[in-house]
Amino acid sequence: MKVPIYNFMKKVPGGMMVVPLLFGATINTFFPHALEIGGFTEELFKKGAQPLIGMFLCCMGSQIAFNKAGLPIKRGFISLITKFIIGAIIAITVGKMFGTAGILGITPMVWMSAFSSVNTGLYVAVADQYGDAADVGAGAIIALSGGAFFTMIALGASGLANIPILSMVAVIVPVIVGFILGNLDSGMKKFLGHGQHTLIPFFAFALGANMNFINLIKAGAPGAILGLLVLVISGFAGYFVHRLFGYHAGVTAAIGNTAGNQLATPLAIVTADATLKPYLQTATAQIATSIIITAILCPMLVDYLDKKIKAKSAANAVEAVA
Repeated sequence: MKVPIYNFMKKVPGGMMVVPLLFGATINTFFPHALEIGGFTEELFKKGAQPLIGMFLCCMGSQIAFNKAGLPIKRGFISLITKFIIGAIIAITVGKMFGTAGILGITPMVWMSAFSSVNTGLYVAVADQYGDAADVGAGAIIALSGGAFFTMIALGASGLANIPILSMVAVIVPVIVGFILGNLDSGMKKFLGHGQHTLIPFFAFALGANMNFINLIKAGAPGAILGLLVLVISGFAGYFVHRLFGYHAGVTAAIGNTAGNQLATPLAIVTADATLKPYLQTATAQIATSIIITAILCPMLVDYLDKKIKAKSAANAVEAVA
């Protein structure tokens, strides 16, 4: 008996990312040690997210043509800067007005971590489904939002943390390697292009296998509120800012989410400033909640905007003919 797994995931908004992630989180929630058996099983399905994402970035970079790199870079930087500015404004304002304890039980470092980052895998999966080649290529720039770098930039002005410049280099190197290989050899471009799609469900599952739905309960209402605010504010901000620059598409709201690797950001910040250690456990739970909520709802938002734009275009076309 054949089960249409692939077709099911393609029908779900962002399904190639969302479905495996939720499956991995479900296994980790109810059977937390099931994948901790060592060998290839644990390395791939439990610990494999980072190297798989690195390979994914390499494959993605290989698809950016040198003579057509301008548009992906433009869209990527618009999204990247939009996310950073929103996160910085919110985090710094909360910090100045309410101090390190923050508001609603959410500290400035959590506001910045959740708002300034983009889940690159989710973004590219959604862009591949609703956007064009330039949108997918923009993911190479958007990937720079991962990790603690931008959080440290925003909070570092107050002496909170040292800025790890090498973290930016570490993110961009796989993209550059892929870009060089893809532009030197069309055969390599075609070969690496297959990995861009194949790797998504595998690193999505590995990310999910390190999440726990119990964190949703631990984070409580603040974590849920955080996730919804990230979705609505940064999602619609991406949509309207891109529209100001002449690009009207639902896929631009695909930045309305929180990156999976932000789970490690509170620990990185606490390492730089030990006074924030009391907030570590709560911060991690809140960010995990934002990751899960936005991973589920962000593709739905993009799907809604995409259908709305296409319906309006179709209606305008009918009026033009009439």
